Amino acid sequence: MAKSIYFDHAATTQTDERVVEAMLPFLRESFGNPSTVHDLGQQAKAAIDGAREAVAKFIGALPDEIVFTSTGTEADNFAIKGLAATRQQKGNHIITSSIEHHAVLHSCKKLEKQGFEVTYVPVDKYGMVDPGEVEKAVRPSTILISIMHANNEVGTVQPLEKISGVARAKKVVFHTDAVQTVGQIPVDVNKLGVDLLSLSGHQFYGPKGVGALYIRRGVRIAPVTDGGIQEDGKRPGTENVAAIVGLGKAAEVAGSEMAAAAERMKNLRDSLEVGIRERVNRVRFNGHPEKRLPGHASMCVEYVEGESMVLFLNMEGIAASSGSTCSSKALKSSHVLAAMGVPPAVAQGSLLLALGRENSQEEVDRFIEVFPPIVERLREMSPLCGGPEEKEGEEQGE
Repeated sequence: MAKSIYFDHAATTQTDERVVEAMLPFLRESFGNPSTVHDLGQQAKAAIDGAREAVAKFIGALPDEIVFTSTGTEADNFAIKGLAATRQQKGNHIITSSIEHHAVLHSCKKLEKQGFEVTYVPVDKYGMVDPGEVEKAVRPSTILISIMHANNEVGTVQPLEKISGVARAKKVVFHTDAVQTVGQIPVDVNKLGVDLLSLSGHQFYGPKGVGALYIRRGVRIAPVTDGGIQEDGKRPGTENVAAIVGLGKAAEVAGSEMAAAAERMKNLRDSLEVGIRERVNRVRFNGHPEKRLPGHASMCVEYVEGESMVLFLNMEGIAASSGSTCSSKALKSSHVLAAMGVPPAVAQGSLLLALGRENSQEEVDRFIEVFPPIVERLREMSPLCGGPEEKEGEEQGE
């Protein structure tokens, strides 16, 4: 049986063995509660402090600007709801984009029910936000702009530096969901000009169950949970020491290996797309052709359902996804592709191949070998696919 191939790194990454080794002592002998004053507790506290420094260094922040959370989703909720609670006396208007992760969109919907107003700025056919649209949306009552750094479905990287310029000029707090970019491409909070930034460990070879929110000094944000005084009173609850240590180690590893890995992933991604273009017709590639994550290959295959492709690929030992991981069970057309103007019938055939640093050219070649017969078989079964002229049509779009 052929070796299994993992092309679903936008959903999660395998925990690096070096990260696991760093975590193990805090699951075994150094198990103390960081809030206690005895030696075991202080060992745990020192480990958390070290991880905080590592994460801060990785994104160009100061250690006291990092608050550990359980996930990137919690960090997004904390940023949006916590900022809204703090600034509601100054205004009730929030700006975000139409392609955000549901952690942001659902947080905004929740705030709308509480009397806040939200503007969802559109994107172009590449999934790109126009900073001019953000500027036009700003009102005197605007308290927060939240635009993701890169989209999890199509990989388009947003022009955050320009958007942050708008936010600064209008004196509005700026948050970005950087879950898909931290550890994949360079992220510096000062160069990006953001005030709040969410990240997640399992997206760059760290453990699941740990994330962080960067909060720029001087930005006040209210806790969204009540309890103890952990994380400087911003996020109460006994810390997940082992996972936090793992996040710090993952940041260290990514800091030294990310650039080379990104170049490899980009070359493999380009090879993969060339192979698909040459062997499969009626394929529309999604996302910006240049300004996107190095490992993302997002496409829509006409006359085929995305879930069917994922299942058939899985039978060949290849893990992929259809659209967003968090929405794949909803059996709905992707809100991201809809916002980009992709027709619903085409969007139903979405497939995301997200490569990681361990993938190889041999794996890409294997995919190119097995994928065309899968598409052909599914099209033969599809009531949507008409005669030979449709099956042999030209490739659609970029």
